[in-house]
Amino acid sequence: MATSIPDRDAQEAGDPFRVVDHREDDSVGHLMKRILSSMAHQADALLRPHGLTSAQGLPLMRLSAPDYTTVAEVARSLQIDSGATTRLIDRLERGGLCKRVRSSTDRRVMKVELTREGQVALTEVPPVLCKVMNEHLAGFSRSEWDALKLYLQRMIHNAEAMRKPGTAKAT
Repeated sequence: MATSIPDRDAQEAGDPFRVVDHREDDSVGHLMKRILSSMAHQADALLRPHGLTSAQGLPLMRLSAPDYTTVAEVARSLQIDSGATTRLIDRLERGGLCKRVRSSTDRRVMKVELTREGQVALTEVPPVLCKVMNEHLAGFSRSEWDALKLYLQRMIHNAEAMRKPGTAKAT
């Protein structure tokens, strides 16, 4: 779906991000990318002694849940393409952390399961991710954290609304 890009004069005065005021350092996308990059870097440093990376930790967590048993389900939940997910699962499998097994109900479907080693490795992931998140939220009060989550959830809602055909602007 193609959307038109408003020119300077067409933007609404109440829009929080406007062309006339544009500064990359104030861009929410830029700020979120910097935060995600920092979180991944810190998680990688803390997971490295356990032989893991942050990129491997999230798929391990997904594979431990009953709703994510195929590469496609893991890819959708992590919002990464299936090719990248396949390569990631390949690396986890080579490391002995997961294995592919044919579905007992549909022989065409390959499921992915954590191995015992994968289950053990998984125990390291949540504490690391919590530590990294808490360090990035240092100085936030509980109400500020709740407000931040609400704002981010609203942005996700707006993004999902924009994907629907005929939706120009979400509210």
